[in-house]
Amino acid sequence: MIILGIDPGSRTTGYGLIENQPNSMRYIDSGFLKINGSALPQRLGQIFQQIESVIQQYQPQHMSIENVFMQRNADSALKLGQARGAAICAGYQAGLEIAEYAPREIKQALVGSGAASKEQVQHMVKRLLGLQKTLQADEGDGLAIAICHAQFYATEQKTGIHANQLKRRRSKRR
Repeated sequence: MIILGIDPGSRTTGYGLIENQPNSMRYIDSGFLKINGSALPQRLGQIFQQIESVIQQYQPQHMSIENVFMQRNADSALKLGQARGAAICAGYQAGLEIAEYAPREIKQALVGSGAASKEQVQHMVKRLLGLQKTLQADEGDGLAIAICHAQFYATEQKTGIHANQLKRRRSKRR
């Protein structure tokens, strides 16, 4: 199964592709989409088209994307939400199964702490995938989101409990 992880942004959108096998993960590709233009509708269209192109090239079955987290600047949060929407629409149109994860869930899945630093997450991405190359921050985040989904999916396959049910159970314990 190929998983596409998306780190959305209205100026730079990171992506990472991994092949998830029963007992391992394999790096396929990663990068970032540099979004040009000053008008938001134009940038959203570029996100949609470029994600659609990545999907057509690699034919993933699943897409995972980072949830919006509330920022101090409401305008930035709205733009991020719209960028997510453009990416999700590209995945939906391609028939992908789409999963969403909060930043803390991604950090927890990779590092074991929801408060992990970006450097710790990047280190674990490289270690889990056996990468030597330096990753641009957004592409590393895209890979982290794909790895997070692979781990949730593996748990779901072993237990029969869907990832959303696991999330609800954890939130009730808090």
